[in-house]
Amino acid sequence: MTTTQQAVVQVALKPGGTELRAMPIPQIGSHDVLLQVGAVAVCGSDIHQVHNTHTWPVDVPVILGHEFAGTVAAVGERVTSFREGDRVVSETAAFICGQCPLCRSGRYNLCPERKGFGYGLHGGMASYVQVPARCLHPIPDSLPFNFAALSEPCAVAYHAIHVNSVVRPGDMVVIIGPGPIGLFCARMAALAGANPLIVAGRGADVPRLKTALKLGATRTVNVDEEDLEEVVRSYDVLGAELVCETSGASKPLELALRVARPGGQVTKVGWSPDNTPVDMNPLVQKNIRLQGSFSHTYGMWERVIHLLAEGRMLPEVIIGLETVLDDWENAFEAMRTRQVIKSILIPNS
Repeated sequence: MTTTQQAVVQVALKPGGTELRAMPIPQIGSHDVLLQVGAVAVCGSDIHQVHNTHTWPVDVPVILGHEFAGTVAAVGERVTSFREGDRVVSETAAFICGQCPLCRSGRYNLCPERKGFGYGLHGGMASYVQVPARCLHPIPDSLPFNFAALSEPCAVAYHAIHVNSVVRPGDMVVIIGPGPIGLFCARMAALAGANPLIVAGRGADVPRLKTALKLGATRTVNVDEEDLEEVVRSYDVLGAELVCETSGASKPLELALRVARPGGQVTKVGWSPDNTPVDMNPLVQKNIRLQGSFSHTYGMWERVIHLLAEGRMLPEVIIGLETVLDDWENAFEAMRTRQVIKSILIPNS
C-alpha cells in the first residue's frame, strides 16, 4: 500500500484556504480501525469552513468530512468487534474524554472535550481515515455507501424530532429552513404521523420545498410570498404543537416562537453565526418549551441505519450530485449555490 493519499484539506483559516493535497495514510492505534472511505457527504459546515464563515474552532491543517461510510481496511490489536472487510458507517465524535459525567452517562455528544472529524481531527474526504472502533456501526450489504453516508444528518434529525421533541400523530409540526437537516427533520416528523406538516423557506428554496412534499410535508410556504403565521393559524388558531428551526440564522427563531401554540415546543437545530436580536417575550407569555438539539448518540444511529436500510428515509431525493474527490470544488459549489441539496464524494472510485 502506498503511504500517501489525496485529501481535501483545510490548510489555513481564510477563504480559499482549502485544497486537494497529498497527505499521509494514517497509522492506527490499538483501539482504532483504518477505514477505506466508500462515500463521504458534503455538509454545510464543510462549506462554512472552506469560506471561513464557521463559528467553531478548527485545528488546521485538517482533512474535511464527517459524514462518511466505508470498508474496514485494517484493525488495531485491541479491536475485537470489527474485522477487515466489514462495511460500516462512522459517528462524528472522533475524540471524547470518556471520563466526564456526560460521557459516562452515554451523552458523549455533549462532552466538553469532544472533537469531531473534519475540524478537530482528520475527516473522511480522503481514501482512508483513522476511526476509533467505538464510533463504528455495521451496515447491511443492501445499504449502499452513498446512502449510508447520510446517516449522520439523519441522526441529527432523529435527535431533534424524536429525542428532544415530542411528536404525536395528528400534531401540527412546522419546519423552518429546508436545508438537508430541515428536510430530514420533516421526514422524521412525517414518519411520526405529524399532520399537518408544514415546511417553510424562502424564494431561493422553492426546489427544496418541492422536495419536502416528496418527504411527507402536507404544505409548504415560501415566506417571501406568504405569511407563515397566517398559514399556520388557518389550520389551528392556537398554532403548532412543534416548530423546528433549522435555518441556520437567528431571526427565524422569533418567527418560530410566534407560530408555536401556547404550551408548545420550539426546537432549534440550526447553528446561527449571526447575532441578530430576537424577541423572546412569546417564550414566556405562551409558556413555550425552547430546546436546543446537538449531534446524536449510539442508539439513534442504530435506528437511523435501520430506517435507511428499509428505504424509509428516501435519501435518493436529497442527493443531487455524486462525483470523484478531485471534483470536490464543484461538489461544494453546487451545494453553496443551491443547485443540489446534497453532494456526495466517492474517494476511491
